Amino acid sequence: MHRYRSHTCAELKKSDVGSTVRLSGWVHRVRDHGGLLFIDLRDHYGLTQIVADPDSPAFKAAETVRGEWVIRVDGEVKARLADAVNPNLPTGEIEVFAGEIEVLSAAKELPLPVFGEPDYPEDIRLKYRFLDLRRDTLHKNIVARTKIIAEIRRRMTEIGFTEFSTPILTASSPEGARDFLVPSRIHSGKFYALPQAPQVYKQLIMVSGFDRYFQIAPCFRDEDPRADRLPGEFYQIDLEMSFVEQEDVFQTMEPVMRGVFEAFANGKPVTQKFRRIPHDEAMRKYGSDKPDLRNPIEMQDVSEHFRDSGFKVFTNILANDPKAEVWAIPAKTGGSRAFCDRMNSWAQGEGQPGLGYIFWRKEGDKLEGAGPIAKNIGEERTEAVRQQLGLADGDAAFFVAGDPKKFVSFAGAARTRAGEELNLVDRDRFELAWIIDFPFYEWNEDEKRVDFGHNPFSMPQGGIDALAGQDPLTIKAFQYDLVCNGFELASGGIRNHLPETMVKAFEIVGLSRETVEENFGGLYRAFQYGAPPHGGMAAGIDRIVMLLVGAKNLREITMFPMNQQALDLLMNAPSEVTPTQLRELSLRVVQQKKDA
Repeated sequence: MHRYRSHTCAELKKSDVGSTVRLSGWVHRVRDHGGLLFIDLRDHYGLTQIVADPDSPAFKAAETVRGEWVIRVDGEVKARLADAVNPNLPTGEIEVFAGEIEVLSAAKELPLPVFGEPDYPEDIRLKYRFLDLRRDTLHKNIVARTKIIAEIRRRMTEIGFTEFSTPILTASSPEGARDFLVPSRIHSGKFYALPQAPQVYKQLIMVSGFDRYFQIAPCFRDEDPRADRLPGEFYQIDLEMSFVEQEDVFQTMEPVMRGVFEAFANGKPVTQKFRRIPHDEAMRKYGSDKPDLRNPIEMQDVSEHFRDSGFKVFTNILANDPKAEVWAIPAKTGGSRAFCDRMNSWAQGEGQPGLGYIFWRKEGDKLEGAGPIAKNIGEERTEAVRQQLGLADGDAAFFVAGDPKKFVSFAGAARTRAGEELNLVDRDRFELAWIIDFPFYEWNEDEKRVDFGHNPFSMPQGGIDALAGQDPLTIKAFQYDLVCNGFELASGGIRNHLPETMVKAFEIVGLSRETVEENFGGLYRAFQYGAPPHGGMAAGIDRIVMLLVGAKNLREITMFPMNQQALDLLMNAPSEVTPTQLRELSLRVVQQKKDA
């Protein structure tokens, strides 16, 4: 028999009754039932119940073991009594009567519990991550992550993609987030950078004549902590294709993403045909470029019902600002004063003066609008608003006014709040869609200039003619995002593969041809020698896994994450280095001056 085990702790079935077996694992918990000791033995695969009775030579050892000790057990497999069968456990029909127990490793008193999984301070969990990873939910999440990545790889390979690895030490990029810099010992005073993404390399792979590339790629960004991204590093499924248009990417990747979600959705419905929603439409209807489409609320422009009305606040806003509009957020079933007052209070907590509303109720046989706005605009306009929004008795509508660019994010948050508060969101489904036609440029209010709106390497719709003859702020890009349940899962685009078009695109944001050649020399040079039309996308592995396992944050699906202050509490990183290491790199540390 093997030194440590003949079976795993999830393997034994009723057909094994009568067998002599050897198991090894961790003591999950010990229970004393009137002289009989029951030990739940756990390994990576599952759990088996061990029984030690006072007549067994293993009993003395069984009395000494504690939670998370590592032991080896030899014993006989026996069938459980009918009333003791555990249908929720793969090994629930059997138990092993211990004949011998060997302690392989004892455990000190635990700094956090493994059994039962109560909430525990995150810093303790991260410092003792090796214990935290033994907890059932987190352990299952990490295994699920591995299976999801394997499923993605399988599907990508099946449709003709080849996985290539791109460099980890590369050049610093002047665009995007801050780079993590790596000093060069050989080239004193110079630095490598860890890649924020394999963007340039994957385009060079297309120029090099390879057709369909993908990679489960590590990406590094020195960003401040964000709720939807781990500090420091993350992984994405990165891909690129030659000789494709935007629709080709959609047709290729929809079955992959749909199939992955269906494989791990545990029966929850998954969108079969992904909608294509223009960016401007998404912002106007949902107040977000990553809308949660499980929320049925769609906002509408109701400006004409308020123009020259008795509600002077909105009338004056519309009269004094040509960009101003009034948007309505319809809220079915929200027609109570109590709910409307709660939404108003919430808006004030968000730094807004309030949130105007109308709610409809029947007075006798007549359906009437109630609230201050309804009284001010009158019965006819109130009814016109209701008709446009398709509302009925017991429904409500909330209103925001001003320049949509300034209030759109708040309006989107109000839509989300109303949908969640009224339980309008269907939480048991995965709703995926493409957001398309992103603006190529945007106005940088702080610096009073035109800037790139998204990815500077995307192809502008209309090509160089649009760049030469169109208002930059009206140009759309062949740029798209894949969204699911309020999260951006992927971002991609058809690339600008023409050198002169690339130069013109950067000139509009104030960067010269010389600057483009200097900062993006590898890509610009490659485009001089025959570049195929190409495009692709990158999808966040971490967010996909988080959605599929139902985790609340990304640390619950990552094996060894940092905390929100970008500290690795387990390995104590970042840490100081020795003077010798600094001298080898021609570096010295300058202490930051503290404010007086």
